[in-house]
Amino acid sequence: MKTIKGPALFLAQFAGDEPPFNSWDAITGWAADCGYVGVQVPSWDARFIDLQKAATSRDYCDDFKGRAAENGVTVTELSCHLQGQLVAVHPAYDIAFDGFAPPQLHGDPRARQAWAADQVQAAIAASRNLGLGALATFSGALAWPYVYPWPQRPAGLIDAAFDELAARWRPLLDHAESNGVDLCFEIHPGEDLHDGASFEMFLERVGGHRRARMLYDPSHYVLQALDYLENIDIYHDRIGMFHVKDAEFNPTGRQGVYGGYQSWVDRAGRFRSLGDGQVDFRAIFSKLAHFDFDGWAVVEWECALKHPEDGAREGAAFVRDHIIRVTDRAFDDFADAGADEAANRAMLGLA
Repeated sequence: MKTIKGPALFLAQFAGDEPPFNSWDAITGWAADCGYVGVQVPSWDARFIDLQKAATSRDYCDDFKGRAAENGVTVTELSCHLQGQLVAVHPAYDIAFDGFAPPQLHGDPRARQAWAADQVQAAIAASRNLGLGALATFSGALAWPYVYPWPQRPAGLIDAAFDELAARWRPLLDHAESNGVDLCFEIHPGEDLHDGASFEMFLERVGGHRRARMLYDPSHYVLQALDYLENIDIYHDRIGMFHVKDAEFNPTGRQGVYGGYQSWVDRAGRFRSLGDGQVDFRAIFSKLAHFDFDGWAVVEWECALKHPEDGAREGAAFVRDHIIRVTDRAFDDFADAGADEAANRAMLGLA
């Protein structure tokens, strides 16, 4: 068995224009002061990383990692969630997702998609140059507006969407293979890969590609009323990353999974800081240890109530308390009487 690494922190939710959240040196020092030993880096945020330099210069990457190490943290993974989202966008979301791309691409979905694919390739190359074996991403979505089957979906609609999604991602997965990097798709509502069944539909279309893996985040499963523990049993060999994020789902006579268009604080399902929600993290850490997950436990802070800096500091301690240092021996080794083949046969009455 292997011991999970951590705690680490996903920096995306903390990036800002005020110190210590506005520069690489400042935010890594702050993360270490909170108790983290690793950080997951949003590749789109130029305040922290120059993605093109990281994709082309090992010297830049060595300096980038070295500065983090001087401040007390290691770089665990890069994230290209926003760029991955733009690999596949349904027209209904064009305006909403234009904000993820440079202004000159707004209103031009084809150019935006090409830019997004180039960005994912750059993030793969940067991961290689940083010595990282996995990259976090979203899948994007073509079929999401049709997630609820009303009006009745025409025959072949979902198949066509997933065929196209796979066609867009297959070259990126092959590029990831040539660079020794896994693409870990966060299984997330709003993405075509939002649960196990949809992940399997995609996996079938990319030929079971070994670089297509999951970013496991139980909070998204709580809000779907999906069994997040059995999910580990089923997909443990495909789980390549772990976001430690809490959530709660409290349906009422007025609203359930869909939330009635309410704000996050007023929804039946909402994200919470670690320990304030309903996720059974002791069971999750136990299962991941059992299945030899040796990646990072990365806190992603999203909470409708608690201040982010409080959530970050509490999250580091929470993860540290939940990581299981796996045993190197059986608890009952003290009672081992020793045996050989003859003794075994004698014990079975076969001597």
